[in-house]
Amino acid sequence: MTIEDNALGAELRRRRVAAGLSLSELAHKVHCSRSFLSRVETGKRRASVELAQLCDQVLDANGALTDLAPPSPESLPRPVRTGSGRRTARPAGAGHASRAGAQRRQEFDRLLRRGDLSHTAGDMREADRLYRAALHGAAGDPRAQAEAVIRMARRWSDPGQVDHELLHLIRSSLAELQGDGGAEAVGLRLRLTAHLAKKVAMAVSEDTAAGRVGPEEGAGLAADTLSRLSADGRDARDDEVRCKVLTECRWARYDFAPAADALALSQRLHDAAVRLDSPYFHGEALMALVIDQLRTGRVYSALATASQYRKYAADTRSVLVTWQRHTLDALLDLWHGRFDVAADWILGESPKYIEGLNADLAVPADALRQTRLGQAFWLLREQGRMAELFTSELAEDVERHAYFPIWRAGLALALCETGQHAEGADLLAGFAADTVAFSRFPPSGWAVPTLVVLAEVCAALDIQGGYEDRLRELLPGLRERLAPHHGQQIALAGWPTVLVGSTARARGLLALAAGEPQAALGHFRQGAVPARSSQPELARLRLAEARALRGVGGPGNEDRARSLLREALRSARAYGMAQLAAQCGRLLGDPEDTDSV
Repeated sequence: MTIEDNALGAELRRRRVAAGLSLSELAHKVHCSRSFLSRVETGKRRASVELAQLCDQVLDANGALTDLAPPSPESLPRPVRTGSGRRTARPAGAGHASRAGAQRRQEFDRLLRRGDLSHTAGDMREADRLYRAALHGAAGDPRAQAEAVIRMARRWSDPGQVDHELLHLIRSSLAELQGDGGAEAVGLRLRLTAHLAKKVAMAVSEDTAAGRVGPEEGAGLAADTLSRLSADGRDARDDEVRCKVLTECRWARYDFAPAADALALSQRLHDAAVRLDSPYFHGEALMALVIDQLRTGRVYSALATASQYRKYAADTRSVLVTWQRHTLDALLDLWHGRFDVAADWILGESPKYIEGLNADLAVPADALRQTRLGQAFWLLREQGRMAELFTSELAEDVERHAYFPIWRAGLALALCETGQHAEGADLLAGFAADTVAFSRFPPSGWAVPTLVVLAEVCAALDIQGGYEDRLRELLPGLRERLAPHHGQQIALAGWPTVLVGSTARARGLLALAAGEPQAALGHFRQGAVPARSSQPELARLRLAEARALRGVGGPGNEDRARSLLREALRSARAYGMAQLAAQCGRLLGDPEDTDSV
């Protein structure tokens, strides 16, 4: 007979194979026969708690296998006795009810543990199935059901859209816990509210929001939840609760809080995750930290954190985490000009990962595809191959996701860089005409890379000439919204996808298009700090600064401008940035500088 629920055997085999051990090698280490261990893995024999504990130690499973082992008779609940040794008098049937309740709780805990293992392995479909089973099995126990809902809320949602089912489950759980003043209930409410805040804040427009409750309300709810995290009692300050609240509330406030504030939250999350010693929160904290370090221009700190994330990914052995690690590496490769290395992942391996994850693990494919699409778009842009966008399936994907403002901005940039300036100007005018949507841009988050890409569109139209009226309509609003983002900040698109450039350079491009070259020079000098970590960004900055110097005029500025253009041209050639090299050559107007462009 095969054991119907062979969670322990399946997990044992997965961990053994991942550790590179044969059945014989593991059997020798845990002092049992190879055949017996084989029958445990295939579900033909039950493993004892003692064997599971030994396997835990050898495979460094941190108790995961022991948790899946069937309980020994000594671990089952015993009847409560009085001090005299007599069994406490109970109504008829009470013992059976108590045993049934204990068994239900054991089954609930087992389902949660198995769900956690599936989630850690990246199998979101199986994790969701197990969490749902735990939720239904805990009917009548609001606290247990809230715990299951919190686990379910880990699942990914489609980018820019809310998950209506989860919103309903979270709100129902909060209503069931209303009036429960216990310390455990306080912590559950905090975690549920943090999830609610994030899920509501996922929307990018009224069309993708949850009724009248938009992302602003989600950000406000997150701020309130964070304030209660420090004010509530002892259990509310438990590190598991703290990690969950910090993780979800940081994301809920991502589009509304300054990047420096988000960095402070991610640092708090990292400290709490270290104390808790949770692999799940350790990974969440490292990814949050590297994202916020990049956004604040701390590129070298981000490189160190990315190195830690690679080690975490290797230890976790999750296919999903591995995909995230490769995506982060590709982002850094694009920033540093390692375009061939980035292309190997973006155009080669990434589509295969996405196909496998979508087919086997039920990860929302749109989240993965948009990340890959963003990196492919930027790779083509950096290499001056934007024309290929319109001869591939990528252009259709860009248009399909036009409910995201950044994709409309990206399409306008692609049109300008392929000589279709009139069409690009029409898209740009759409932002100016849609005053309601434009006014609802959040102060941070996805709005920043969108504004930076729009600044690139304005620069392209300014260089082309003839679009002064169109630019005049949009420039004041763009400059006003980018004004708070100065200094060393870098615009990060996606979570994470690509670094689209420094906000200081974008502000300089807008000032240049507005006919203020002297102000533009001030912004470009600020942008030199984050640009030092990226030769491609530095080349673009030198080109922009040369244009500003020519606009200012005066003694020595033309010579300085030509020197900057030659430096930018050398970098563009070295890194294979054909479009940028051509721009530099045209501005130099010198045959010897344009021959190899």
